[in-house]
Amino acid sequence: MTTECDATRRRALQIAVGLAAIPIAEAVAATPNVVGIWRLAAATATDADGKKVGVPYGPRGMGIVTLTSDGRMMAVLCDGRATLPEGAKREYSSYCGNYTFDGSTLTTTVDANSDPARFTAPQVRKVRFDGDRMILVPPLADMNGVKVTRELTWERISTVSL
Repeated sequence: MTTECDATRRRALQIAVGLAAIPIAEAVAATPNVVGIWRLAAATATDADGKKVGVPYGPRGMGIVTLTSDGRMMAVLCDGRATLPEGAKREYSSYCGNYTFDGSTLTTTVDANSDPARFTAPQVRKVRFDGDRMILVPPLADMNGVKVTRELTWERISTVSL
């Protein structure tokens, strides 16, 4: 048999738990959703002065990234031109792993990739959104001896992941 005191304690606990859940629910709702399939829409590389110094993956960059709701991701990017200029090397990159996203940083612990030397540490990308587009900004990279900031702009093509 439940006493009136037990019922009062239980009700107080239910209210406290319900109130405590409100900020969590608001925080979850405020975090942008990255789950789905995204295609590469644009890529830029700029130097420390903001000067454009190249186009990652060439003038016809191709890429796809999928992020699952259970924290798995896969990305494939390449220079999509049918032929390259004499002496040019085709850029290509692919990797997959488990990811976390905190609303502004996407961190992937890589477990398979196309370039073991390049993917030795977690891949960290700053993330911002511009309408329906997601812009990923990797750490500074070296491009022909110049430290550059790359920005990869992704357009969502499905809210359902692969």
